[in-house]
Amino acid sequence: MATPETKKVYLGTTHFKEANEMVRAALAESDTVQLEEVFAQRYLGCAMPTGKRLEIFGTPGNDMACYMDGGSIEVFGNAQDQIGNTMNGGEVVVHGRCGDAAGYAMRGGRIFVRDDCGWRVGINMKQYQQKVPAIVVGGDAGSFLGEYMAGGIIVLMGTAGEYLATGMHGGVMFLAQRPDERLVADGLVCEPVDEEGLAVLRPLLEAYNRYFADDLEQPIDETGAGFWALRPASSRPYATMYAN
Repeated sequence: MATPETKKVYLGTTHFKEANEMVRAALAESDTVQLEEVFAQRYLGCAMPTGKRLEIFGTPGNDMACYMDGGSIEVFGNAQDQIGNTMNGGEVVVHGRCGDAAGYAMRGGRIFVRDDCGWRVGINMKQYQQKVPAIVVGGDAGSFLGEYMAGGIIVLMGTAGEYLATGMHGGVMFLAQRPDERLVADGLVCEPVDEEGLAVLRPLLEAYNRYFADDLEQPIDETGAGFWALRPASSRPYATMYAN
């Protein structure tokens, strides 16, 4: 429900260029903007800074939250491809599923997806010092989850697709279901999550429950019991592929 401090913007079939101009103008006047009748407009929330918030009703288009630098976006529906592309900070919450390549080259912030995700989610994620990006997916993932992952955290509660973590050389993936051994490539290790890992995992599970409590028939188990941690076997798991 919109408050007096919330500005409403109806997008309908407005072209994405004009739609983004409308959104930026609304954000200049209000810290919280509610977008109604969103029909696949691209780049919504691009580079949005800390203190600004979008509430999206409909289906935002590709590259939502790209380069976002601290704002927050909540989508009451599904999201398309490449949400959080090169995202630097902030939070994205999707009350549905998302498409391919969510969190592409993501370097900060958090993305929570209630249901499934497409292919190549978390591709080339990275982290630096205190910036540790995280993606939490409540359903199944398509192929190439965590491809070339260099840092950050991915949490998957459903089933992983083919080519899991191909080229992964940093970060960690927490999996509620132990992947088939054939999906775990050379250079990676998959072990039951330890206490150090649980300290990282549990706050993300708690946040997932908090965001989606009204959507779920029952909350997920926040203890992290039964999760597996997938990570590189060393800091240079593929060194021998490129040098003697």
